[in-house]
Amino acid sequence: MTGKPLRRLGTAAAIAAVASAFAVTMATAQTPMDDPLDARDAKRLDRMEKVVRELRDIVFKGQKTGVPVVVEPADTGSRLDDLSNRLNDLETTLKRLNGSLDVTTHDLDQAKRDNAALRAQVKSLNDRLTADEQKMAEAAQAAQAAAPPPQAAAPPPPADPKAAAAAANADFAKARQLMLSGDYDSAEQAFSAFVTTYPDTPKSPEARYWWGKTLSVRGDYVKAAGAYIGSIRGWPQTAWAPDAVVELARALVQLKKAPDACQALAELPRRYPKAAPAIKDRAANIKLQAKCG
Repeated sequence: MTGKPLRRLGTAAAIAAVASAFAVTMATAQTPMDDPLDARDAKRLDRMEKVVRELRDIVFKGQKTGVPVVVEPADTGSRLDDLSNRLNDLETTLKRLNGSLDVTTHDLDQAKRDNAALRAQVKSLNDRLTADEQKMAEAAQAAQAAAPPPQAAAPPPPADPKAAAAAANADFAKARQLMLSGDYDSAEQAFSAFVTTYPDTPKSPEARYWWGKTLSVRGDYVKAAGAYIGSIRGWPQTAWAPDAVVELARALVQLKKAPDACQALAELPRRYPKAAPAIKDRAANIKLQAKCG
C-alpha cells in the first residue's frame, strides 16, 4: 500500500478487496522467473505475506463483530510533542525551584546580617550601660569625697544666736587669715571645720568657696569640685560667686568632665552678666581647654 496510511475503512469489504488484490500480486510475484530471487527479496516477500495474513484476520474479525476497522498509524509526532511539553514543564518547574532557592538564600543572608547587626547593637548597649554605671559610681565617690570630714576637735556652736554668729565670724576670719598667709594646709582644715560646724550660716557658702581654693592648690580636684558646687548652690549674688563658677569648670576639666565644665560655663553669662573682665577671660580660656561648642 502506498500514499498516506489508511486510518479508517468504511466497510470490511474494502479491506478484503485490498487483501485479495495483494494476494493476486503475491501469487504473480511467486511465478517462476528466469532470475531467482535473492535472499533479501525473499525476506521482503515473507514480511508482505505476514502483513496480508494480519489484514485478513482484521477483516474477518470486523465481519464477525460488525465494528468498523480502524487502522491507527504510529503517532510519533504527537508523542514527540507531548515529550517536548513535558520537558518544558520540567524546565519551568526547575526554574521556579531555582528562583525559590535564590530567594531563600537571599533571606538567609539577610537574616545573618540582621543577626550580626543585632549583636552589635546589644554589645553597644551593654558598653553604654557599663559606662553609665561607671560614671554613676564615680559621681557617688566624688560626692562622698566632697562631703567635709567630721572634725572631732571642732567646738560646738554656742546656743545663743548672737554668740554663735560671733563665733562663726571669728572662725571664718581665722581660716581666711591662714590662707592669706600661704598656710594652705591649715587653711584647708580650718575651712573644712567651719562648713562642718556652721553648715547654714551666711558665711558657709563663701567658706566652701575658699575651701575649694585650698583643695585646688593641692590638686584635690574631686573634693574641690564638690566644695565649689556647695558654694554656688542657689547661685548667690556675691562678688566671689562668678569666680567659683570658673573654678568649678576648671576642676571639672581636670577630672576629664569637659561636658559638665561647658555646662557650668554656659551658666556664667546668664547668672552673672556683670562678672569682671578677668573672670570672663579665664572662662574663655577654660572653654578652649574643654573644647566647648
